[in-house]
Amino acid sequence: MTTDSRPAGLDDAAADEAARAAGVRVQPVAGHIGAEIGGVGLAAGLDDAQVAAIRRAVQRWKVVFFRGQRLDHAGHVAFARRFGEPVVLRSRGGASPPDFPEIETTADRLELGGKFGMEHEEWLRRRRHTLLRGWHCDHGARIDPPAATILRAETVPPYGGDTTWSNLAAAHAGLSAPVREFVSGLRAEHRLGVGYQPRPGDDAYVRHLLDRQVASVHPLVRVHPETGERLLYVNGYYVEQICDLSRAESRAILDMLLDEATRAEYTVRFRWEPGSVAFWDNRATIHLAPSDDAHLGFPRTMHRVMLAGEVPVGVDGRPSEALTGTEPGRW
Repeated sequence: MTTDSRPAGLDDAAADEAARAAGVRVQPVAGHIGAEIGGVGLAAGLDDAQVAAIRRAVQRWKVVFFRGQRLDHAGHVAFARRFGEPVVLRSRGGASPPDFPEIETTADRLELGGKFGMEHEEWLRRRRHTLLRGWHCDHGARIDPPAATILRAETVPPYGGDTTWSNLAAAHAGLSAPVREFVSGLRAEHRLGVGYQPRPGDDAYVRHLLDRQVASVHPLVRVHPETGERLLYVNGYYVEQICDLSRAESRAILDMLLDEATRAEYTVRFRWEPGSVAFWDNRATIHLAPSDDAHLGFPRTMHRVMLAGEVPVGVDGRPSEALTGTEPGRW
């Protein structure tokens, strides 16, 4: 078997030379995923060569990091527009800036404390009641999950609060050939709230989920629309069941695949600082938001812009199917 997950058609030497010519420094930080980018100030705007170099770095390394950036909301949106069309959510948290509908602010202690009758710690406990449940791509239950996410740190804890990403192309390449062949034709149901463990009795969040249910059937192996890579399209928070298998068979196979997808060698962990920006391919990665800072009492305020994505397509050329609550391009 092979663990070489480099995108087809991307010559590393040529890409590195083009980046250097554009003044962009790309420094890989882990073996399969993650690179820090220097030499650019995002607030000043980027020329076309710099945009192309960053795009290639995202394709190659799946998530890239910028430090010490002085982006405001307008600059954040302008940067995102160089790479795609920002998503405008119909509903955002109350901490989000009203004049920038493309930005969703995630301030856990502001948004989750007391929401649905749960304090922050209970909310995290019920969403991540197993070790793998927290791993997800953004809005994975949609028929067209975002292509990419750009997350900017405003306030972070002095310690704790790191985010971890895993490379789904490397995870697929690392499977044995018989398993790769087996999973290539399978499809799985992705449903909002699958990873949530309900409270005993009445649960306001369960009622919320039932009123706003979103579900789609996606291929278990997705073909990346830009690089042609095959991606092991699994996550712990949205995947309900592999279609046409019994629940017991599905659970065993999904557990095995998610274990593979989150192996340490396929991951990178990022220590946030104020002014840090992470830009990741939401099709080729899953990520794990931090759960080690809930007891510390420090604020953590992040601003997120997501780029519109396409309907996933499997190895057999079949696109995903919407089940409920979602249609392409409608947020």
